[in-house]
Amino acid sequence: MSVTSHRAKALSGTVRAPGDKSISHRALIFGAMAEGTTTVTGLLEGADILSTAVAMQDFGAKIEREADGTWTIIGCSEKGFQSPAGSVDCGNAGTGVRLIMGAAAGYKLTATFTGDASLSSRPMGRVLDPLSQMGVSYKAKEGGRLPATLTSDGKLAPLDYTPPHASAQVKSAILLAGLNTDGITTVNEPKLSRDHTENMLKAFGADVTVKPHGEGQKVSVKGPVTLKATNVTVPGDPSSAAFAIVAALTTPGSDIIIENVMMNPTRTGLFETLTEMGGYIRSDNFRTSGGEVISDIHVKHSKLHGVTVPEKRAPSMIDEYPILAVAAASASGTTIMRGIAEMRVKESDRISATVALLKANGVETTEYEDGFAVKGGAVAGGGMVTTHHDHRIAMSALILGLNAAQPVSIDDGSMISTSFPTFFELMNGLGALIDYAKGK
Repeated sequence: MSVTSHRAKALSGTVRAPGDKSISHRALIFGAMAEGTTTVTGLLEGADILSTAVAMQDFGAKIEREADGTWTIIGCSEKGFQSPAGSVDCGNAGTGVRLIMGAAAGYKLTATFTGDASLSSRPMGRVLDPLSQMGVSYKAKEGGRLPATLTSDGKLAPLDYTPPHASAQVKSAILLAGLNTDGITTVNEPKLSRDHTENMLKAFGADVTVKPHGEGQKVSVKGPVTLKATNVTVPGDPSSAAFAIVAALTTPGSDIIIENVMMNPTRTGLFETLTEMGGYIRSDNFRTSGGEVISDIHVKHSKLHGVTVPEKRAPSMIDEYPILAVAAASASGTTIMRGIAEMRVKESDRISATVALLKANGVETTEYEDGFAVKGGAVAGGGMVTTHHDHRIAMSALILGLNAAQPVSIDDGSMISTSFPTFFELMNGLGALIDYAKGK
């Protein structure tokens, strides 16, 4: 499904951010592990999340979507996850598969995890290796890639683990496995990463402690514990809101409001960076939902200037560098983004893919092993972008086209539904000109 975006006039209107992807994954997984019935409102119904829902059913949970959009999850309780009858297909969901591996590790079972071509190219050793230190055995393709078969006797040992890089996925997998150990499992984070797992585990009744440690923190969970069902309201996804925010900042005359955006400080690095670049981003109507702070964000077109993004900010915006690069393309001066080598093992090599996206549309860009630099100015456009089946590369390219002299096209937009199923309708509703009907 090829898609083309065209230079737009001023964007305007009020929209609601779609449910947060990270919270949605965790709500389904924690609810499946818990005792009782968990209800979830505002769940993101993207392809990645639906893959996680099916996976939880494979392990024995009962999941239903009600007519009003509420999801109910009857958890596996003390009997725990059971060995699936077939392979557990996680689709394109990197967060899903890594968290599910951690959750499954604590039970007596064998499970084979598979995924699409993109997910099968991504390394799983960063999760499987620490799980093996807890007592899990596994077989995987070279480089720890899918398909991978995990076997556990359900008698894991607690672990005190320091990951080489800050990763919320690795931290979460280890903590979930630690729920079914006899003792305290600790993850020593070198830098802060997303803390959704810690927040939600507390809401589900787990004994979680968090202590500062250098630039990072020590996160511990005490097992064994059976999670208790609760009600979860999913806040809006700041990573999805980022596309409309950058579109408004870079499209002259724009003035929009995005409601219900989660403002967790481990997720708002992009907003901080765009503000430093001169962007008008105002947050109002703060409130709390499901243990997370949310607000409505008012955005106006702004004259942006280049900055050097602090490397320590990377964990709070690692998924947002492609769309930040789009903002940098329209800014005056050069924006430097380093210390983000983690981007090379996402759905695609996002460093190379972002650089190629910009160069294809006349933006001067320099690639480094751990990042890139973007020299801003007028965007020529006119390029065809290879997305590598990566939803964030696809959406970033389309936002670039809204402020380019010539239309910008992508080779495939079908994967956008994995994280943002309403992207086209939301953006065009604000006044964007994204032609996605042709080529369907």
